[in-house]
Amino acid sequence: MIRLLLSDVDGTLVQPDKTLTQRSIDAVHALHDAGIRFAVTSGRPPRGMSMLVAPLLLRTPLAAFNGGLVVEPDLDVVDEKVVPDDLVAQTIELLEYHELSVWVYQGADWLVRDADGPHVARESETVQFAPTVVESFEGVDGGVAKIVGVSDDHDAVARAGAAAHDELGDHVSASRSQAYYLDITHPQANKGCVVRFLSAKYEISTDEIATIGDMPNDVLMFAHSGLSIAMGNADREVQRAARRVTTSNDEDGFANAVDRYILSERSQ
Repeated sequence: MIRLLLSDVDGTLVQPDKTLTQRSIDAVHALHDAGIRFAVTSGRPPRGMSMLVAPLLLRTPLAAFNGGLVVEPDLDVVDEKVVPDDLVAQTIELLEYHELSVWVYQGADWLVRDADGPHVARESETVQFAPTVVESFEGVDGGVAKIVGVSDDHDAVARAGAAAHDELGDHVSASRSQAYYLDITHPQANKGCVVRFLSAKYEISTDEIATIGDMPNDVLMFAHSGLSIAMGNADREVQRAARRVTTSNDEDGFANAVDRYILSERSQ
């Protein structure tokens, strides 16, 4: 019996244009009515998830930065895991070596060196706030929740991810939240740890938690949940890692999954 559903946001809960459909809103309300908790996790910063709170009537903590910063719906901090201070500069250097544009999230600030860099405008629209432009990242080494390498050269992003695993090892978590994003966070800032956090907070077995997502960084939460659902727009490897596959996010795949795999099972 599923007692909590944990959902990724981009590519899963929201449409390609980053909006919620009425069917998705209704599906979450139906979960509430059935006594099933609903939670979200994302590579987004907390402010970039706050627009979900009111329409979805969210009551559970928001796991931002893939779990690096967990906040209440009013954005009060519950838990924080930051990139080790002594690895911040090395991580930035590694990403720049692979010719990725670098973003740094420190506290409530999103720092970039080029306001016109790849995907900055798109990200600003998604999270609904603009970055702070800095001349350099020198001296930015404390309280960094996430460092992102960005490029439309997806092979370069993949190479940077492999290099991060080789050079930084278990001292950080390196995962792709989109084909063009490489997220570097604290080693325990990953979506698998978010499942364990929610399991402990609500005293729910991980077998009673369902997870749904579309990207490789969602696979770890799949592994720690009783029911895992991949989106139809996920690549084949992500789909193979899940127990169920729903339709794509432009076909109400989230709502379809809730109806078919969670609420229908509850009613039987």
